[in-house]
Formats: sequence, C-alpha cells, structure tokens
Amino acid sequence: MESNFYEASMFYVDKGHKYQSSMPMHHYHDGYEIFYLVSGDICYFIGDQAYQAVSGALFIIGMNEIHKLVNASGATFERITLEFKKEFLEGLFPEGQSFDVMSSFNEGRPFVKLTGQEQGYVERHLEHMIHEFTHMPEGYEACLQTLLFQLLLFIRRKMSSAQAPEQTSIGTIHKKTFEIVDYMNRHYAERLTIEGISKRFYISPSHFCKTFRKSTGFTFTEYLNNVRIKEAKALLIGTSDKVADVAERVGFESLTHFGRTFKELTGMPPLKYRRLHQA
Repeated sequence: MESNFYEASMFYVDKGHKYQSSMPMHHYHDGYEIFYLVSGDICYFIGDQAYQAVSGALFIIGMNEIHKLVNASGATFERITLEFKKEFLEGLFPEGQSFDVMSSFNEGRPFVKLTGQEQGYVERHLEHMIHEFTHMPEGYEACLQTLLFQLLLFIRRKMSSAQAPEQTSIGTIHKKTFEIVDYMNRHYAERLTIEGISKRFYISPSHFCKTFRKSTGFTFTEYLNNVRIKEAKALLIGTSDKVADVAERVGFESLTHFGRTFKELTGMPPLKYRRLHQA
C-alpha cells in the first residue's frame, strides 16, 4: 500500500463542504488530527480498519497513523479538520502535570460516538476555534491553546467513560444501512418512518432498527433529528424565514416538537440561536 507523508502544521483548523478529500491517497503526518463530520456520510480508513461514518462522527488520528477518507456516494459532505502538533500545548500548564490529555490517541480507538448534545458542544467548540484562527484577535494563540486543551480533555473523559466499541470492517449490512443514510440525507424534509424506510429497502423494521443503530451509533429518530436540525441551523442563519417556516421546510410537522428538539441538540431555542449567530 503506497502512503504519502506530509509535514503537519503546528496548528490548523478548517471547515468546508467537499465532494472528495483533498488527500485522496493513504497518508500520514507528524502531527495529530481531529476530524468531525458535520453532515453527509463517508468512509474513513484508519490503519487496518474501515469506519462508515454519518454526521456527528468524530475521529482522532494519531501521529504517523496511516489514514484515508473515501466518499463513495459522491454527494457533498461537510467536515471540520483540526491538525496540530503536541508542541503547540507546551508551556500552557505548569511542569509536573501528571494528566495526559493526549493519551486518547494511543488507545487504538479512533472513532468517537457522540450524543446529540455532545455534538452540539463539539461543533460550538470547533466553531470558536475557527473564529479565533481565522480572525486572529488579540491573544488568539493563548485562546486556541486553551480551547484545544478543553477539547482534548472532553475526548479523554468521553473515551474513559465509554466501553470499547466493536471494531468491524465494512460488510453487506453496513452497506445497506449506508444506502438508507444517503436516502435520509436527501429526503429529510419528507415524512419518514421506520415502516416506510423498511418497506422501501426490503428489510424488516426490527432488523432495520438493530443494524441502523449498530452501524451509525444512533437510533433512526436520533439521526433524522440531527440531520433536520443541522439544516434548520443553516436556514436560521442564512435566511429571514420565520421559525415556523424553517421547521416545516426541514420536516417537522409541529413547531413545538421542532423547538424542543432544537434546544435539546443545540442548547438554546431557535430564535436565540439566530440572534447569536447572525450577530
């Protein structure tokens, strides 16, 4: 297997929509990488394992670890990539500190499954880092060091409290689930049900629920709500549509249900989210 090496940045963070990876070959670098999938579905090869990931997935990739991203569907996906060297954190804390936030990268568990609320926390945290890195206000380097340490600490605690995930390569069941995920990503605004999806893809409802959660880490409802709320956030920031219209456009039949779900996943009501981000 041919692999390319490249020099990692001391610190770099970027968010963008992609159709394919900017690094199509297997590659490795002398730094650490945190990859967060905002929307879409991709396959990530890390070491000798293949991981099928949907929106909300978080990957941590260690130094000199061979990896490659593949977007087999060809549909657009949105991701945030954070790259850094350990030296970036040097001098931030007193010498003799015994707790090592970098230890998560040594466990051989690159795929971190997040709940809806945890996704909101990670996304807000990464957005803050992007703002500091892009605009470079006074003291931005110290701020980035602090934000990075907080994110690494969150990952360390998350992995310490979670059971080791079952490591599985891509199989036919996963491919079927990926077809369903792709369909949900394209038709989230429609009325989608477990029964309807099961019928369309020729799979029993019970088998569908079991394999969907095993493959994605989410229940059908959790994943559908995540997709809809991510689209709603974009509409709230990018348009002047009423909240009720936004709720309807992303597939919610009840404004109350939309408001409750939005606050659960983002930590704030829709109008407050709009005011905060438009400001």
